[in-house]
Amino acid sequence: MSTFDPRLVRGDIAQLKRVVNGYPLTYLDSGATSLPPRAVVEAMDRYYALHHANVHRGVYQTAAEATALYEDARSAVARFLNAPGGASEIIFTKNCTESFNLLARSWGAANLTAGDVVLLTEMEHHANIVPWFQLRDAIGIEVRFIGVTDDFRLDLTNLDELLRGVKLVSVTAMSNVLGTINPIRELADAAHAVGALLAVDGAQSVAHSPTDLVAMDCDFLAFSAHKMLGPTGIGVFWGRQALLDAMPPFLGGGGMIGDVSVNGFTSAPVPARFEAGTPPIAEAVGLGAAVRYLEGLSMAHVAAHEAHLTADALTRLNDRFDGRVRIIGPSTVDRRGGVISFDIEGVHPHDISQVLDQHGVCVRPGHHCAKPLMKRFGLNATARASFGPYSLTSDTDALLDALDDAMTMFGA
Repeated sequence: MSTFDPRLVRGDIAQLKRVVNGYPLTYLDSGATSLPPRAVVEAMDRYYALHHANVHRGVYQTAAEATALYEDARSAVARFLNAPGGASEIIFTKNCTESFNLLARSWGAANLTAGDVVLLTEMEHHANIVPWFQLRDAIGIEVRFIGVTDDFRLDLTNLDELLRGVKLVSVTAMSNVLGTINPIRELADAAHAVGALLAVDGAQSVAHSPTDLVAMDCDFLAFSAHKMLGPTGIGVFWGRQALLDAMPPFLGGGGMIGDVSVNGFTSAPVPARFEAGTPPIAEAVGLGAAVRYLEGLSMAHVAAHEAHLTADALTRLNDRFDGRVRIIGPSTVDRRGGVISFDIEGVHPHDISQVLDQHGVCVRPGHHCAKPLMKRFGLNATARASFGPYSLTSDTDALLDALDDAMTMFGA
C-alpha cells in the first residue's frame, strides 16, 4: 500500500530544510536533478561503512556482500520497469548520455550502414542527437527529425513518409523543456510496422510516472538515477535480451571479457559485456534504495500529485501575470508532465533566475541541452521550473512572489 504524502517525502530530504538568502529553499529544478531522501543517503553510507569491496571478483565475505547489493539493485530496477527479460536486460552506465552513446556505438555501428535512417524529434535532448550525428559523420547514415507543432506536440501528420528507410526511431518519452508526454506505444507500433526499432529517452518520464516496458513495447530505454531521487554517476540502459546478446561491447577492459589471449578476446555475456571496469557500486546501491522508496510512494500517486501541481501552477501563472509570462509548452496537463518552461519578453532567463535565487527559489535557465527545439520556437533560452514528489503548492507560491519581484525590477 502506498504511503505517499509529499510533506513526508519533504521531511526525508535534509536539503529542503536549508535557508538561502534569508528564505526557505524552494527547489524547482527536479528536471535537472532530484533531491535524494534519507533512505538513499543512508544506503550508500552503509555500503561504504560496512560492505565496500569490488564486485564479481573477491570470494571473501564483504566482496560477496558488495556483489549481492549491486545485483539486488539491478533486480530492483528490472522490477520497477517491468522488464520482460528480467535483471539480465539491465545495464548500468554512467548516465543517460552514456546509454545513448552505447546504443549508437554498439547497436548502431553494428547494424546501420550508409543510407540507413535514424528518426529523432525536434524536442530531443542533445544526448539523443549528438551520438547519431557522430555516427552519420562516421558511416553515412541519415538523421531525420519529426517536427513539433505550434501547440508543442509532435507533428505526426506525415509519419508514414518520415518512416521510409528508417531502422531506428529514438524519441523522448517526455520533453525536458516542454513537459510534453509523447505517445510512445503509438510510435512503437508505427516503427515496428516498418521493421524499425524504438529507443526511448526516459530521463524525465521514469522519475515521474509508472513505467511498464511490456505495455510500451519499445526496444531500448535509457534514464539516469539522479533524476529519480538517486545519486549522480549512474544510469540505466535497458534493451531486449535478444538485441543485447547480438550487440558488441561498447568499452573494453576488465569485467567485460570471457577470455583474453595474445590472439584476441571474447566477450562476457550480457550484462557484464557492457560494464567494463569497476562499476559505480555505491551509486547502484543508492539507485536500488531510490527505486524501493519510489515503489513505496507509488508512481501513479506521484504522477497524480505532480499533475495537480502543474495544473495549479499553469492557472496561477496565467491569472497573476495576464499573459506577460509566456509558457513554452502545452497549456493543459493532458499528456503533460511537471516541467514548466517560461519566457518573459525583454528579460533574459538568466537574469530572471538570478533574481529568483535571491528569494531562495531554484529554477534552471538555459537551452536545456535542446538547441534544435529552442531554434524551432525562436528562443535562445527559457527559465524552467520543474516539480518532484516533494514539491508543494507553497513552492508555487514562492515562485510567483519571486517572479512578481523580478518583473517589477525589470519593468516587464
